[in-house]
This record gives sequence, C-alpha cells and structure tokens, in this order.
Amino acid sequence: MSSVEKKCDKREPFYLSPCPKSKTSAEIINEARRSLRVVSTRRPFTPKDDQRHLFGQSSSRTADGRPPSAFSLYARHFEEPDSRPGSGKRLSPLEHKPKLPVAPDDDPDAPPGLPRPPPDPLQHRRGSGSRPRPLKSAPPTGRPPARPSEIHMKRRASDSAELCRPAPCGDGNAPLKGRSLTRAQSQGDCETSGPLRLVGERLSSRTSCPATAESPAKSSVPAQGATDLGGGEVKDPLEESVFWETQIAPLLQQLESDPQDGAAGVERLCGACRRLHCMLGQADLLGRRCGRRGVLLRALFRLIDVGSARLTLELAELILALSVSGNNLLNICKLVFKISRSENNDTLFQNNSIVDSLVCVLRSEDVLSAAEAALYCMGTLKFLSGNRALLRALVAAGCVPALLRLAGGLTRDAPPGHAHFTISGHILVQLTATLRNLVDLPEARPPFLSNQGFPALCAVLRHHHGDKDVCTNAARILSKLSSYSECCTALASVPGCYGVFIELLRKHQKKQDLVLRLVFTLGNLTAKNADARERLWAEPGALDTLLGLFLSYRGPDAPPPGPGDPPRPSEREDVLIKLIRVLANLSIHPAAGTALAADAQCVELLLSVLELRAVEDCEELVINAAAAVNNLSFYREEGSSVRARELAVAQLMLQLLLSRSRAGMLEATRVFGNLSQSRTVRDFILQHKVHQFLVTLLDSKSPDVCFSACGVLVNLTADRDKRAPLREEGLIQKLLECLRDLGPEDWQLAGLLCQTLWNSTEDGAALCYNEQETASLLHLLTLYLDEDVIHQWHAGEDVREVQRACWELEFLPVAQRLRSRIQSLQEPLGGPS
Repeated sequence: MSSVEKKCDKREPFYLSPCPKSKTSAEIINEARRSLRVVSTRRPFTPKDDQRHLFGQSSSRTADGRPPSAFSLYARHFEEPDSRPGSGKRLSPLEHKPKLPVAPDDDPDAPPGLPRPPPDPLQHRRGSGSRPRPLKSAPPTGRPPARPSEIHMKRRASDSAELCRPAPCGDGNAPLKGRSLTRAQSQGDCETSGPLRLVGERLSSRTSCPATAESPAKSSVPAQGATDLGGGEVKDPLEESVFWETQIAPLLQQLESDPQDGAAGVERLCGACRRLHCMLGQADLLGRRCGRRGVLLRALFRLIDVGSARLTLELAELILALSVSGNNLLNICKLVFKISRSENNDTLFQNNSIVDSLVCVLRSEDVLSAAEAALYCMGTLKFLSGNRALLRALVAAGCVPALLRLAGGLTRDAPPGHAHFTISGHILVQLTATLRNLVDLPEARPPFLSNQGFPALCAVLRHHHGDKDVCTNAARILSKLSSYSECCTALASVPGCYGVFIELLRKHQKKQDLVLRLVFTLGNLTAKNADARERLWAEPGALDTLLGLFLSYRGPDAPPPGPGDPPRPSEREDVLIKLIRVLANLSIHPAAGTALAADAQCVELLLSVLELRAVEDCEELVINAAAAVNNLSFYREEGSSVRARELAVAQLMLQLLLSRSRAGMLEATRVFGNLSQSRTVRDFILQHKVHQFLVTLLDSKSPDVCFSACGVLVNLTADRDKRAPLREEGLIQKLLECLRDLGPEDWQLAGLLCQTLWNSTEDGAALCYNEQETASLLHLLTLYLDEDVIHQWHAGEDVREVQRACWELEFLPVAQRLRSRIQSLQEPLGGPS
C-alpha cells in the first residue's frame, strides 16, 4: 500500500462535520451544497394603473396638494408669443416690404418667380446707384399673397405623408451648412409654392443686391439682422422676407382658409403643418430664429380649437420646435398630456415623432424654470410607457439616459427645503414610474450600467426618503433590475446603498409594497454577491431593522383560502417570504451566520413560522423558513440557539418531512443532515422511524434528494447501534444502486455514497455485504477509479474539467480507501455463509 493509502486506512467512520483544516475550493462548494444554500424567490408583482392619472389612487399625496390630471385648454389660453430674443442692440425695421409675385397670365399653373431684391436703402439716401427695374406685376403691399393653384394644392396634400421632418431635438440648432437647396431638391423633400434656393448657408433670390459705392467699414444699416454692408449679413432680413412671402405665407393662408371640419379637412391641415415644419427646418428658421415667429405661432395657436387629437399633436411638435417658453410651453405640454390620457390615442404617438420633442424638453439645462411643463411632459411619457407597443420607441428616443440625467439634476438642484422641492417630487413620481415600465426591455438596462443610473436612483431615495410615491416607484425599478446579474453587481457596488435601504425600511415599516420590494432587492444582492453580505451585515442597525420587520409582519392578515381556492401568500406573507430569504442568504457569511445562529430572537421567529404555518397553506414561506434554519444549523458553536433547541427543531422538521410537499421533504432532510451531527438528534431519528423514510428517499433517482438523504445516513452509520436497523431496511443495496445510476453524473454524491458504505463496514464487511453485493461494489469502484474511463461520461470540455476536479478531490480518496478495505476482506466474504 502507498503512504497515502496507509494514512487513509484508519478504522474510523466518516462524519459530515465542518473540517478543522484549511478547506479546498471543492470542499467549500461541497459544504455549500449540503448546508449553506442561497434561497431564491419570485419577483413581486408590479400592478398596472387602471386609469391614467398623474397620481394613482394609491398615492400618498392629497388631492389639494398635487397638480390636476384633468383640465380644459383652448386657443385663448395661449399668450402672445415673444419675438426672437434681443441681442442687446435694437435694430430698426426694414424700410422696404417686398411685394409678392404672381404667376404669369399665360401659365396659371406655373410656380411664381422670386422678386428682385430691393436696392440698398442707403443708396436712396446717398442718391447714388441705379434704380432696380420693378417687377411686372405684384399684389399691393400688405395684401395676402396669391393662393397656389389647385394642382399644387392637391400635389401638396397627396405628398404630405412623405414630407421630410427636421430632427425635433435640433430646434434649428443645426443649420444647413455646406449644401445648397435648389428648387428641384425642395420639391423632392417639401412641396413649395415658389422657387427656393439656398446658396451655401443663405437663402437668395434669382437676382442679387446692387453693389454699394462706399466702403462697408464706414457705413451701417439700421435694419433687423444687418450689421454691415460688406457681406451676406445684410441679405439675411431680405432673404427671410422673400422666403416668408413666397413659401410660408401661402401655407399659413391655407391653414386659415381650408375647411377645418371632417376627416379630409383635418388631413389637409396635418399635411400643411408637416410641410410648414419641413420648410422651416430646411431654411434654418426653427427655434427662435424666425423674424416673424410671433405671426407664425399665432396662426398655429388658432388651430388648437379644431379639437382634433391628431392635428393637435402635429401642432405641438411644430410649436415645440419653435422653442416656446413660459405659459405657452406649459399649455402645449398640457395638451399633449390630455391626449395621452386616452389609450385610444396611443396609435397617434406611434405615427408621430412628438416623443422626441418631449424628450428634448426634459433635456433642458434649466428644467426647473419650466417645472410644471416638465411635469406634464413626464406624465405623458408615463402613460405611453404603459403601452408595450410604444416601449421600444421610447427607448429608441433616448428616454432612459435623459430621465436618469433629469433625476440626477432634480436631486442635485432641489435639496430638502428648496423652493422647487415639491414640484421636483411630483416630477420624480412620473419619472420613476416611467422608468419602472421601461426597464422591462433588455435594451433599456445598459444605460443603468453606463450612465450612473444606480447612483442616481440611490440619490433619489436618499433625498426623497419621505416621499412614499417616489420611493415605491424607485424600489420597483431596483427590484426588477436586481434580478439580472450584471445589474445586481452594479447596484451592489454603489457606496451607501445599504444604508439607504435600511433607513427606508426603518422609516416606512408599514408601507407593505415598498418594504416588499426593498427586501426583495436585498435578497438578490445577498444571493449573488459575497461582498454584499458583508457590507449589509456591517451596516449599523441592519439586524435590528430586519428583525423588527419580522415581528411586524409575522401575524396573519387574511383568512385562509376557501375550498377550491389555490393557496397563495397574502401581502404580509409575501413580505415575510422575502425577508426570511434575506436572513437565509445573509447567514452564508461566516460572521453573520454565527451571530444569527446565536440570536435567540431570530431563531425563535423562524421556528414560530414553522410552528404556526402549514406547508400546504403557504409552501414558499415554510420552505424559506426551513432553509434559513438549515443555514443557521451549520454553525455549531457553543452559543448557538439552534443547537440549544435542536430537539424542537428536529420535531418541526419531522412534520415537514411527513408532508406532501416534495420541496418540504427535501429541505427537512437537509436540516437533519446538519442536526444529525448530534447524538441526541440521531437517537431521535431512530426513535421516530425517520431512518426508514431516509432509506426510501434513495429510490428517488434525484441527485439532490439522494445527496441530502445520504448526508443524514452517513452520520447515522457512524453509530454502532444504528447500523443493523439500517441494514434491515436494505440500505446497502440501495446505496449500490445509487452509486451505479447516479455516480458518473455527480462525483460529489458518489464520494458521499462511498463514505456511507465505509461506515457500514465498521462491524466487518462479512456482516454487511453478501457475495453479490461485494462483487458489484468492487466492479463499480474499479470502473470509476479508471482515469481513462471517466471521460466518456462528460462530453463538454468545461463540464469535464469541473467533474474531474470533483472526481479527484471528492471521490478518488474515499473510493480507493473503500476498495482497499473490501479487497482485504474479500476472502472471508467468499467463504460459506
């Protein structure tokens, strides 16, 4: 025999007890499998609001202290729009008003030509320069421009569905640089009523302004937008004026004169709005750059009274692109909000890019200056996010990073006591509710990892810990995201998050939906991250808070289910399920597990659940409590309360073992695996015939069930007085069958089976095995100890490496030792019986 074999051939039984020597990684995994286990549970159900209101029926806000969800708005509620912002220098208006062209008489359908631009006003004063040739015909100044022909009108209406639309977030901030827009190009993108030409970045007519005689440096023009005479600046007001009269004015006239009732009338108005939006974007006149922006907005505001939801969305998109502010911005956001309150209008948002415009409003640097508008803007996004068909459109519009940035800004700029703190809280209610819906999509989760989303949410919880609505929505977001490993890892690393969770649990103990989601999130963190267990345990007051919640929620809150009703946990029971899971996962940490096992109150609360609740009524609650007791029973220090009450625990596990719940039987068997290290519990098992049940479990053909049962049997066979009763139950034959059927799939189980077989030979193999059993055992051991043969059972490379490690560390030493003992006793076994 080799030195290793001689060292292992000691006449002593195997015990399932914590090894005092340093543990290998495989031993740690083995202990976790048989003793310390992570507990899982279902994610809490997220209710859906039946009606679309800013604040649901369960809101903690009173009706008097929150903005309304219903209101009436008409065109008269909009104010006279501001002109473009001043530049610090007031400029005189242009002295010349260009006249509008008309189509030649011989070609009524031909588009009108651009007029020749007026001469430099300074030349009239100086008396120099030639006078330009006047146009042949033009309507009187101040009269409305000639309407386009019916052919052009029909062509514009038929092509309205394919018109170009400027990017909503641009608001005109990206002018058309480096390209020219000719008449042919404008017809392809946006039907116009006259020739439109952008040369470089400027809109020009077919004729140019006469050259000036004086040096530009010595003269100035008191005209709007003109600062000198030497370049294109002086052309700006002239070009815009020409463009307005030839392109914009006809569309505005159409908006005013077209019928505004019926589906056809609304369709024509929507098409005209889209063309107008397109033209302004091409000419770089969106935002506040249009000189006649006030006239334009007044015309758009008048159409609001048409009352069409579709037209209102088209108007809102264009009005927002014109950078309205103040009361006008608020009212337009309210109108969009009002439309979004009806689920029947959701299809309108699918065919409109108004969502992009709303996201742009929320991206404003100073959102608190228009806080009420942002509130209704957020309310719209919340309603739309409740429609799963719109979720991907919202995510594609950049909703998630924009909302996370806004959440960070509101938290940073609105500390408690700030004048805007209340409205910030109202906005955050809508914001967190929207994110709660968006995170259901996988593509919505990366921003939480790359845009500091979790720190922003934790900051919201910290600064708004008194706002139950905000905290509940944020907790729902965290409970959803913490179900995914990468999100759970990111959240676990946020500094101070555990202190925030504990503070919220302490402050809102009676708010069940909030407590439920916070403890579910903590359960996920402690299940997947060893560092999270240590940090939560080190948080001051964490254990007292968790046990305080246990005391508050352990009582029943609902009558038992009636006949025929499926068993389901009540709200209070669901909190207990998630809370016990936190304690079970936390106890995997050595320091936390030892302290929890020694805490008499903690152990008493867990046992009270097993005493008062039947597994048939609430299986998950009872199973989680048994799993927590199992983890605590692993720690067998002198001060352990579980050890002090081991017989009471054994009695409760016996009831669970005899239940009809397969999960209950498995969990009770695991607890007996730890408790059976005590001689008192082993006597209890024989006295109450539990050993018969354990031997029967070996027929289950389930590796987990067989492993748990064998963990108890290996401890029972260590006692001389218990081997004979076990042999009478056919233990040896069932162990051999398990080794044959399950050994190659699970070398940890195979090693444990060999430990049990070793203990069974302590009285002498001749008293335990007959000739057939001996031959079968030697054949299996010889087969499984062949290093070349074991590879045939594991095809995958990764699986082969893991199984080889288990084979070498868990099975090989025990199997070699058992084979040596059987071979040394083979001759007596072969004699007459």
